[in-house]
Amino acid sequence: MSRKEKIARSIVRAITKTNGLDRRPSNPVALILALFSTVFSLYQLVLRKIRPADFANLRRQHWDVNDDDYAQSFIAQGDNGGDAPLKAIGDMGFSGSTFYSTADQKYLVKSLPRHSEHSFFSQELLTPYVQYMATNPRSLLVRICDFLVVTGPSIGRMLRSAPSHHIVMDNIRYGREEAKRKGEADWENWDLKPTSYFYPERDIAGGALTSEATKKQLADEFHDKIILRREQAEDFFSNLEEDTKLLAEYNAVDYSLFLVRMKKPQEAAVQDSPATKLQSSMIPGEPPSVPPSPPSWRTGVASADGKHIFRASILDFFWAKHKVHAKAMTVLIKLWNLLISRHGDMSITTSPDEYRERFLKMCREIVEIRDD
Repeated sequence: MSRKEKIARSIVRAITKTNGLDRRPSNPVALILALFSTVFSLYQLVLRKIRPADFANLRRQHWDVNDDDYAQSFIAQGDNGGDAPLKAIGDMGFSGSTFYSTADQKYLVKSLPRHSEHSFFSQELLTPYVQYMATNPRSLLVRICDFLVVTGPSIGRMLRSAPSHHIVMDNIRYGREEAKRKGEADWENWDLKPTSYFYPERDIAGGALTSEATKKQLADEFHDKIILRREQAEDFFSNLEEDTKLLAEYNAVDYSLFLVRMKKPQEAAVQDSPATKLQSSMIPGEPPSVPPSPPSWRTGVASADGKHIFRASILDFFWAKHKVHAKAMTVLIKLWNLLISRHGDMSITTSPDEYRERFLKMCREIVEIRDD
C-alpha cells in the first residue's frame, strides 16, 4: 500500500468511525496488534475530529447534509467495494499539501501541513467561521465539513512523514464527471489571486531561474468576463464584501477565488429564458450543492448571455499575517526590497486590508454587467 493510500485510509477511518461504520478489533490480541501497528506507523496515523459537534450542526441544520449520506461518501464504492473511497488528486504544491477527492466527487480533503496555518484556523478562525457560516447561507467561503487532527503517539507523527491536519470541504466541481460521461464539454476552472503582487518564481530574472512546472502552480489568470445581470453582479459583490470583511478582521491574506465555468450543453433548449433553462439543466439537485436553493454561486449562476454556468468559492484562507512564519517572510521581503530590488509586497506579506482591496478589485474586473 502506497503512502497516499495509507494517509487516505486514516482519513476515512476518522470520518466513518463516529457513524457506526468502523470495525474495531474483536479480541484482545487483535487490539494489541492494532495498537502496535499504530505506534510504529509512518503514514497511517490516528486522526480525530476537532469540534465535531459544531461541524455536524453546520452540515445538518444549515447545509442539509444527512450524516449517513456524508459518511457514505467515504466508503468504498461499487458492488464489491472495489473503488477506493478517496482518490489522490493534483500534486503536493508549494505548501506540501495532499489532496483527495471522494469517489462520488462530493467532497475534497486537503491537508494543512504548516503549523502556522492549522494553528491559526483551530485557535483563532474556527469559532468565527462556524458562527458566520451558520448565519450567512449564501457565503462564498468554502464549506468546511470536518477538521481532522492526528492524535496519540506514533513514529510517523514524530517524523512528520504524514500530514497531521486535514480539512474536509465540499467540492464545487461536483457533477463534472457525470457531465463528461454525457459527452458535454469539460468544465474549466481557475484559482484566482491578484497577480500584481511580487511572485519571486515569476518576477526574479523574468522567471528564468524557475521551471515552467513551478510557475504553473502560481495563481491563474482569467482572460475573459463573467457576463451577469445587474442583480446577479450585486449579489456576487455583496457576498464577496462580507466574506472578505471577516477574513480581514482576523488578518487572513493570500486567499483565492476558485472559479468554475461550464459550457451550455448542446441539447439544452434556449428559447424564452435561456438563463433559467440552462441553469436547471446543469445544476445537481442534492447536497453538498444545496441549500440555499439554486441559483447560488455554489450551485451555479447562469451568465446573462445564456452561454455558461459559473460557480465560485473562496479558498485557502489559512495564512494569517500575524503568525510567526508570516512575520519572518515579511522581514525577508522588506530586506529584499531595501537591499536588492524594489518589487513590493508578496500576497503573503501585505496587510489584510490591502490584500482585500486588491482581491475585490480583481473580482470586479472579471465581471461584465448587462442591464438589458
